[in-house]
Amino acid sequence: MHDLLTVSVTVFMGFFAIMNPIANTAVFIGLTSNQTHQQQKATAFKALFTAFCIVAAFSLLGKGIFQVFGITLPALRISGGILVFLVGYHMLQGSSSSMHSHQPIENKEESNSEPDVAISPLALPILAGPGTIATAMNYSAAGGALNIVITISAFALLCLISLVCFIYGQKLVSLLGENGISIVTRLMGLILTVIGMQMGIQGVHDARELLNQIPR
Repeated sequence: MHDLLTVSVTVFMGFFAIMNPIANTAVFIGLTSNQTHQQQKATAFKALFTAFCIVAAFSLLGKGIFQVFGITLPALRISGGILVFLVGYHMLQGSSSSMHSHQPIENKEESNSEPDVAISPLALPILAGPGTIATAMNYSAAGGALNIVITISAFALLCLISLVCFIYGQKLVSLLGENGISIVTRLMGLILTVIGMQMGIQGVHDARELLNQIPR
């Protein structure tokens, strides 16, 4: 029971750090500033539901993807650890990683078309970016069905928390202010760099054990 609780908290905190609902609320407000409150609610729900479906799909199909492409768990942990570390490193510097940030559209014709920000860039790559997907696959592929359930449940809980933050985003941003959001972002970045490093160390350890099992 204690191990189950520890794993659940670890998975949730990993997702919480990489998604950073507090900082993403400021991004959400900026992207939906021209929408009404009802439209913002619809956009928030659509973005988070899309992100949940993406992460749930990779969590469920993680081992199948490994088999199809011949990927090993150590390889995922090393590469995923690097991705997560880079996202955390950029957050520590007080900026968002390009993998989890909105790139402004320079083409005026495209900007006038008013694209659906719920899918891109909110769902992808801000909420369910490469680091989030790699984290989900790392946790879900590390064990059996229980790990998959824990991973999906933890991300679902985080999506609900993010939904509340998005809906009451204006009040949250005004309450914390720019300095408060900056502090939270840097703290989450520190946690992410540690998680990324731990994933990488575990990946190297597993890779060495895998190599030692190969007959010589």
